[in-house]
Amino acid sequence: MKKRLGIISLFVILFIAFIVVWNYSYQTGLEEAYVPIDETNSSIPIIPSEKGVFERSEFALDYANMPYDDKHKRSLSSYYDNRAFYGAPPSIPHEISDDKTVGENACLKCHQNGGFTEKFNAYAPVTPHPEMVNCRQCHVTNNTESLFVSGSYQDFSAPIAGTNNALLGSPPVIPHQIQLRENCLSCHAGPSAPIEIRVSHPERINCRQCHVLNNKITTDVGEFIRNK
Repeated sequence: MKKRLGIISLFVILFIAFIVVWNYSYQTGLEEAYVPIDETNSSIPIIPSEKGVFERSEFALDYANMPYDDKHKRSLSSYYDNRAFYGAPPSIPHEISDDKTVGENACLKCHQNGGFTEKFNAYAPVTPHPEMVNCRQCHVTNNTESLFVSGSYQDFSAPIAGTNNALLGSPPVIPHQIQLRENCLSCHAGPSAPIEIRVSHPERINCRQCHVLNNKITTDVGEFIRNK
């Protein structure tokens, strides 16, 4: 009798253990798959080029539902005209309120989230790196009366939109460097995005899942050997 009770007790314990394990597994499966990055934990390496892709994801559906404004759309031509050369930071095409300002509160009022500006009758471009608050360290004003002359920087031809697909029908590759431009939706979604590169599916926020880098725009010069 005792042996029978022992066997029955063992089966009951195994059954209860199975129910507990199954319930834990089921509840774990219902949890959100995405695990947020804890930036306070220094043991977890953070890749800026990957993290930046999701920076403006909260606006993705808003961008997807925005109607196009044909009267105020930007073009790639004006996009590149506002740069000293391809890949250079855009210049500031308008007057600034204070010549001594460095950015942050002044620049980010319009360029952090964009929006229509009545004064300039245009949509303000959205910065892909609002955390870099010293804006005028890289962005300069247009000044035609300056004593400076044009430099001799190596120029590169800007890529032509629609011609950088690996195969016919495949997603276009990313033709530029992504340092300081990790936030894809800043330039490729919303009314301030150039019409030629405005993405049709901003709600699919994991851009680099399909679009890969192809940014080798310089020429190899061989191995560097220091002169003695």
